[in-house]
Amino acid sequence: MSVIHTDVVETPISTAALEADVLDDTCGAVVSFSGVIRDHDEGRGVHRLTYESHPVASAQIAEVAAEIAAKHPAVRLSVVHRVGALEIGDVALAAVVASPHRHDSFAACSELVDEVKARVAIWKHQFFADGEDEWVGALE
Repeated sequence: MSVIHTDVVETPISTAALEADVLDDTCGAVVSFSGVIRDHDEGRGVHRLTYESHPVASAQIAEVAAEIAAKHPAVRLSVVHRVGALEIGDVALAAVVASPHRHDSFAACSELVDEVKARVAIWKHQFFADGEDEWVGALE
């Protein structure tokens, strides 16, 4: 099990920045995911977003990463979520998973992203082009 890096930050993030630390000579596959801010949501124009996190978010993202790495012992992974004000085109979530074989990397990366989005206390405040706004992702 190898969790290389997890974090919740207020600065720009990218998979390229994470990839160098995840890859080693044992890895034949690397899968990355960039959650990029888009200009629409369910047919409505999005102007910008703000992400806010609970103080436990850093511990939660580390816990999720450890669980995924334990489930997929051949992988090496890193995952970072950005909070604060983001514009269209900014990366909000970056995940990189490397392993000897592609199947492990694809499966672990997909599960990692799904679990971070489902379990980490980070909420999205969307500001629409029509002047309205809404909160998304509040945990139940």
